[in-house]
Order: sequence, then structure tokens, then C-alpha cells
Amino acid sequence: MTQPRTGAFPDTKPHYAILDGLRGVAALVVVCFHLFEAYATSHLDQRINHGYLAVDFFFLLSGFVIGYAYDDRWRRLTVGEFLKRRLVRLHPMILFGALLGGAMFYVQECPVWDVASVSLGALAVATLLNALLLPAPVGCEIRGLGEMYPLNGPSWSLLFEYIANLCYALFIHRLSTRALAALVAATGAGLALYATLGPLGDICVGYSLTGMEFLGGILRVLFAFPAGLLLYRLFRRGGALRIRGAFWWSGLAVVALLTVPRIGGADARWMNGIYDTLCAVAAFPLLVWIGASGQTTDRFTGALCRFLGAISYPLYIVHYPFIYLYYGWVKREQLTFGESLPGAAALVAGCLLLAWVSLKYYDIPIRKRLTECLLGRSARPAGPNHTTP
Repeated sequence: MTQPRTGAFPDTKPHYAILDGLRGVAALVVVCFHLFEAYATSHLDQRINHGYLAVDFFFLLSGFVIGYAYDDRWRRLTVGEFLKRRLVRLHPMILFGALLGGAMFYVQECPVWDVASVSLGALAVATLLNALLLPAPVGCEIRGLGEMYPLNGPSWSLLFEYIANLCYALFIHRLSTRALAALVAATGAGLALYATLGPLGDICVGYSLTGMEFLGGILRVLFAFPAGLLLYRLFRRGGALRIRGAFWWSGLAVVALLTVPRIGGADARWMNGIYDTLCAVAAFPLLVWIGASGQTTDRFTGALCRFLGAISYPLYIVHYPFIYLYYGWVKREQLTFGESLPGAAALVAGCLLLAWVSLKYYDIPIRKRLTECLLGRSARPAGPNHTTP
């Protein structure tokens, strides 16, 4: 663990540096996963195929770090104060992403959606809904893809993050470790059934309000978030797994797990469901345990983990409006990946730069001001710098 260095939040608990780094690695994989959506016809032929599992990894990390940050504070912490802290931590970038998506909407013309037919009034309503994290009603969203958040698709996972935080504040933090384990076992069984017996053979769901989509998203977060909390409670009792070079080995494992090609094909979708289940319930908890156990032992690794952790949430929020732009360009010009590679590289580099700029000049100052206004100057800040993208 390393002491946080952001002056805006001086009494935040020390970070798990390697977990910060792993979150950043997963966020980068998500960007690449979304880039390849421009060339996929279905889940079956999507390259960097299992990038969607990064969301389950984020939820697990969030449960672990929320437990670390708040489990010992509930004697003096109210539900309202906790929710204010989470609002301060998460919502400034949600607002930024909504405004960015709205500002870019009319330059994202594509054969798959017709942005020119959308009125300014409809766009304004969509922007307001996204800024408030309110899902667009089915059949009424302006892009026509059935997304809850058509201006910035990944916002859906923040809705589920808020749901998990609310459940944690209202009752999950009160559960004994045994009761928490029972909850994790029940939701894990439900997630496994959904993954293996569901129509898709995967858990790449949650971004739409349709019945099976929304149910899948609920199962994902109600397994992974409590599982992360349970993992923290077990971890604090001891049993660290000390591995030399823990960040590099676990980071490589995250990349490998998220980029495995589709398993089983159209005729054996259940096989891919088993893979998704094993990642969510076994591989990811093991990697979080290893990451929490390890330490960065050289300056470069420590600095890299701090950087990746700091930009992971902004990167997750800002990249998707540019993915819509990239998708439209590829579809209009009918480009191969090789032909669009310079544009893809520019997108990744530009999103990294925008994530850093928005963190430094928008997110941290806004959170500092909101902390002072909503929680008081002497209040502890909104927990470690983490999220679930």
C-alpha cells in the first residue's frame, strides 16, 4: 500500500497501489474492447472478446475497497453521509461524460444510427437524463440501440454501482461475514445459471432496460460487489499471497483473461458461460487477493500504478463518445482495422490525455469543493480514489 498524494483529500486512507494499477489496466482493455465493436457482427466474433468482464472486475474491486474504506466507520457514519460521499466521488465525472456525449452527438453520423433526425430538444432531454443518471425509457432513446444511456453507454455500470452502494449502506454492511457469504453464494449461483443457461452464453449485459438485460446487470453487481466486500473481510484476517512482481503478473493475467477469444461458438454457448462464471467467481477474486497482498518495490511500478489508478475512472467515462465517433467513421468509410489503425491509436492517446486533463482540472477541484460544501471542511473525504467503471 502507498500513501495517496492528492492534496485535495489529505486524510484519505492509504491506497492499495497494485489494485489501483490493475483497475487502470482493465480500463485500457475496455477501451480496446470497445474499439473492436466497430468490426464485430455479434458477441461471437468480437475481438478482445471478453473485455466486458472488466465491469465485473471493477464491481469486485469496488466492494473490496468500499469495505476497506468504510466498514470500520459505521458507528459514526450515517447512510446519508455515506451516500453524499459516493455522490461526490462518482457524479462529477458522470456529468462531464453526459455533457461530452451531448456535445459530440451530431458529429457521430453513422449508417447504423441517424443523428441528423434527432431534434435539439430531444438531445437536451437525453443529456439531462444522462447527467442525472436516469435511464432512457425503452424505445425512446435517441440513438435507437436500446441503450439506457445513448450519449455515453458505459454510464449504465455507474447506475448499478449506485444501486450496490445504496444496498451496502442500507443493509449489506450490517451483515455478518457468514450472512454475507450466503448472499455471495446465492447471487453467484444465479449469475452462473444466467451465464450458462441464458440465451447469450455470456454476461455482457446490463446496458439496456429490457427484462433479461437488466436482470443480468443486477446479478452481476449483486454478486461482484458483495464478493469484493467478503474478500476484504477475509483478507484483513490474514493470509496474504506474496508474489514477487505482483502487479506485472496480475496485470498480465487481467489482460489475458479479458482478451481470450469466444469459447464454444454458436452451438455451445454454455461453454462461454462457464468461462465467464469462472472468471467472475474464481479468477478475479484471486487476482484481487494477490494485488492486495503485494507491494510496489520500485519507483517506476509505483508511479505507473498511481497513474493508472488515477486516470482509470476518467478514462472509462470519457472514451465512449469517441468510440461512437470512431464507429461511425469506420462504418461510413467501410474501413478494415489496419486502415483505421492510426485513428484507433489517436483515439486511445487522446482519451488518455483527456482523462488526465479532466481529472486534474475538473474532477479533483470539483470534488474538493463539493466535499467542503456537502461534508464540511473538517470532514473526511469520500474514501480512496477508486470506482467501478
